[in-house]
Amino acid sequence: MVEPIFDYQFRIIVVGDSTVGKSALLRAFTEGKFSETCDPTVGVDFFARLIEVKDGVRVKLQLWDTAGQERFRTITWSYYRNSVGALLLYDITRRSSFEHLVEWLFEARRHIEPGRAVFEVVACKADLESSRVVSTEEGRAFADSYGLSFIETSAKTGYNLENAFTNISQQIYDKIQSGELKMQDGWDGIRTGFSRTQNTVRLMEAEAEKDGCC
Repeated sequence: MVEPIFDYQFRIIVVGDSTVGKSALLRAFTEGKFSETCDPTVGVDFFARLIEVKDGVRVKLQLWDTAGQERFRTITWSYYRNSVGALLLYDITRRSSFEHLVEWLFEARRHIEPGRAVFEVVACKADLESSRVVSTEEGRAFADSYGLSFIETSAKTGYNLENAFTNISQQIYDKIQSGELKMQDGWDGIRTGFSRTQNTVRLMEAEAEKDGCC
C-alpha cells in the first residue's frame, strides 16, 4: 500500500450541542455525503482527510466528533487535551445551541493542553434560511468578542464546507510558522507527517536495492 504524503497532522475536536450538525458536516467534508438524518454520536467518532494550505503544504486532519449530550462529557474531556484546534458549532435555527457556545468554548479552553489551540465558530444549516433565528451578525459578533474566526456553512449544499476546515488549518499552520505553536513530546496536537522528501528518499533507496540485487 502506498503511504499518503503529508507534511503535518493536525488534531481538531468538533464540539457543540447535540443535533447541531457536527456529524453531518464531518461526513460531507470527508466522504462527500449528506444525510438528512444522522444517529446521535455516542462518546466520540473519528474522521480524517488530507487538505492543502498555502505554499502547497499538505495537512492530514484528524477530526474528532464529540457527543453533545451531558452524559458523555466525561468521556469527551480526555479527547480535548491532545487537540490543536476546536470547531465550535451551533445551529442557526436553534437559539439555545448558540447560547451554549460560551460554555463549549470555556470547557474546551479548560481541557485543551498545552493551551494554545486555535478556535473557529461554525454556524451550521445555512440552507435553512427561512427558519433562521440566529443572525449572521450575532454569530460574527460572538466570535469577534473572543477573538475567534467565524463562518456559516451548510453540509447539505456544501456552502463554505471546504473553507470551514481550510481556514482553521491555515491559522494553525501560520502559528507553527511564526513559532507560536510548536510540536512537543507527549502531545499529539501537531505531528510531522510523511513528506515528499521522505518519499523521494525511500524511492531512491528502493531503486538502489533493486539495482544492487541482480
